[in-house]
Amino acid sequence: MSTGLVMSIIAGASVGLGVALLLTQILPAKADLPGALERLSPTRHTATMARADARAATRTDRVGRWAMANLPTGLWVRTPHRELALLDRPLSQFYGEKLALAAVGLVLPVALATFYTTLGLHPPVALPAVVSLGLAAVLFFAPNRTAVQDAKKARTEFRRALGAYIELVALERTNGAGVRQAMEAAAGVGDTWVFTRLDEELSRSRLSGVAPWTALRTLGDDLALPELHDFADIMRLSGEQGAAVYTNLRARADSMRTALLGEELTEANATGERMSIPGAVLGVVFMALLIAPALLRMFTHT
Repeated sequence: MSTGLVMSIIAGASVGLGVALLLTQILPAKADLPGALERLSPTRHTATMARADARAATRTDRVGRWAMANLPTGLWVRTPHRELALLDRPLSQFYGEKLALAAVGLVLPVALATFYTTLGLHPPVALPAVVSLGLAAVLFFAPNRTAVQDAKKARTEFRRALGAYIELVALERTNGAGVRQAMEAAAGVGDTWVFTRLDEELSRSRLSGVAPWTALRTLGDDLALPELHDFADIMRLSGEQGAAVYTNLRARADSMRTALLGEELTEANATGERMSIPGAVLGVVFMALLIAPALLRMFTHT
């Protein structure tokens, strides 16, 4: 093994890491005003952060906390706050995963280059450094994509559960329950994370003196769930004007189920079209195998 090559690889990786850390210290720190206001808010955000702090016990969470305290906000480029809030994942865990994956991307190519050098292969000296930076950048943004995909599935699950919740609220209102009582009783029926989230939001709104429809509308804004807006508007009319909303709630639940069914059919058709491609390719290969002997005999005799 060439000692000079190994030392060059280690020196290049060290210089790259040092330059990255130096840039993070030189870049001006950006004040995170929304985060500061959330930490100072006495309502839902404070309770959410308290739960996140209680869960933050792993090494990834500790790394993320250190990064939030010492690294500039602009380093993260873009943070999917709505997706993380929907998934109920703390920022410390998200940032810790990003840094851990970036570190793996920096170290893995160097380790592979060292391993190949021990086998007698001699890759270019600059190749591990370039691959390390590229792989670190790709892995650094991998948690963003994962959060977006998981949040998309969670929103579909939320919409499906919200349809059942609206039906329960309509039944409670038919039985003579008040607006808040009907909403809280319906939220306490289910034990899934959607019903638990609604129950927590309604409980916080009761303790803080906020109208339940206002709390759900705010939740819809924070989590990008427009279906909660329509439901909150219907319940606001019932609470402020005493309007009968049973028919409107049932119609809204039916429309949500119809929309979900249409999306599932569209996705199923797209999946079926993608599955037809391997079948078509297999058919072409099979026909080629059947025709090939006859073509070979024809060309041989001629």
